[in-house]
Amino acid sequence: MKNFLILIIFFSAISSYSQPRAQADTIPTSDGDLIVQPIIHGTLVLKWKKQVIYVDPYGGGERFEGLDNPSLILITDIHGDHLNQKTLDALNTDRSTFIVPQAVKDKLSKEMQSRANVIANGQTIVFEEIEILAVPMYNLPETDDSRHPKGRGNGYVLNIGGKRVYISGDTEDIPEMRNLRNIDIAFVCMNLPYTMDIEQAASAVNEFNPAVVYPFHYRGKDGLSDVESFKSKIQSVNPEVEVRLKNWYPE
Repeated sequence: MKNFLILIIFFSAISSYSQPRAQADTIPTSDGDLIVQPIIHGTLVLKWKKQVIYVDPYGGGERFEGLDNPSLILITDIHGDHLNQKTLDALNTDRSTFIVPQAVKDKLSKEMQSRANVIANGQTIVFEEIEILAVPMYNLPETDDSRHPKGRGNGYVLNIGGKRVYISGDTEDIPEMRNLRNIDIAFVCMNLPYTMDIEQAASAVNEFNPAVVYPFHYRGKDGLSDVESFKSKIQSVNPEVEVRLKNWYPE
């Protein structure tokens, strides 16, 4: 009996350890609280009222254990850390609507394609009470062999209860990001050689001036970007911008 109890405690510890997760944030809106749950890398979950939004679900189904099933899934691009069919197959998406760029729909399973709404850069779609604008995300300079060519993927600006939420996708320091206005919450990538460095990211954030910014998607070829330095570069210029550092790589 004693050995049995030890085994239960042991496997429970393994289970909880295998599913680490950063603490969620609660952000008030004009119509209820928005819950922000970091998952890993560029993956997050937003919950507002009855809507549960999975952004770029990646990392395996176990990452989402204990969370509500998605009503909406946003996918930004075709790469495996954004469009991850194995993770999607492990989730309960029976009642999920997908909003994706065309290149992503083309790579989804046939069953999921039937529930996918395609949106291109500059287009807007409304899901329930949430307005979703697709915005560009791409590398500079624009070349034929770019990892992220302009127009293939989407960043997103969501209007949720009067809060404007920007999700950068895999982008570099592009004019369309710098020209954003009235952003309340921003999720901004920074990892070389795939997107941009912390100097570019901080410079862009200092220009479009969100109320809150989360650095995410910051694991690159040479490890993790220095998000503490990113925070310093923001607050030395715009101390009113709140930089929220979360552990997006808890394993």
